[in-house]
Amino acid sequence: MRRLVKKAQKGNDKAFLKLFQEYEEDIYRMAYVYVNNKDDALDVVQEVAYQSFKKVETLKQPEFFKTWLMKITINCAINLIRKNKKVVELKPEFEEFIGSEDEDISLSLSLQELIDTLREDEKSVVLLRYYHNYTFKEISELLNLPLGTAKSLLYRSLDKLRKGIKEGDICER
Repeated sequence: MRRLVKKAQKGNDKAFLKLFQEYEEDIYRMAYVYVNNKDDALDVVQEVAYQSFKKVETLKQPEFFKTWLMKITINCAINLIRKNKKVVELKPEFEEFIGSEDEDISLSLSLQELIDTLREDEKSVVLLRYYHNYTFKEISELLNLPLGTAKSLLYRSLDKLRKGIKEGDICER
């Protein structure tokens, strides 16, 4: 793999493509957990491909190629979320439901909804630790956090998730 990264850094498009395709599924899964829909997750994958291809020569340690891609993925997903928060769409077919509070809409609590209650930094630590099996050291390097901060973020996040499950409701951010 190290050799492939070196080739990609020297401008070998095929080497980069082979590397990227190896981690494309992981990138998609990470993006999907952040953005919660297929189309946005695919947009993030596309943006990660573009950004990583454009900047592959800046990677100092080829053995951390996957970690570097995950960091770009997290940043792209967070940027997309921020961009989408600024856009308020109101579809005409839903206007009739606005203000009708007499209907009881039941909410189903899922792991995704619980994870969405976490702040972005908390979500990143949980996902990297439990979805991608990164060590605390790798997480701290990837997110540019001190090791102790990464650990405390994870434990605080897990505590929030536990409370959310016990209350049977989505906890506040």
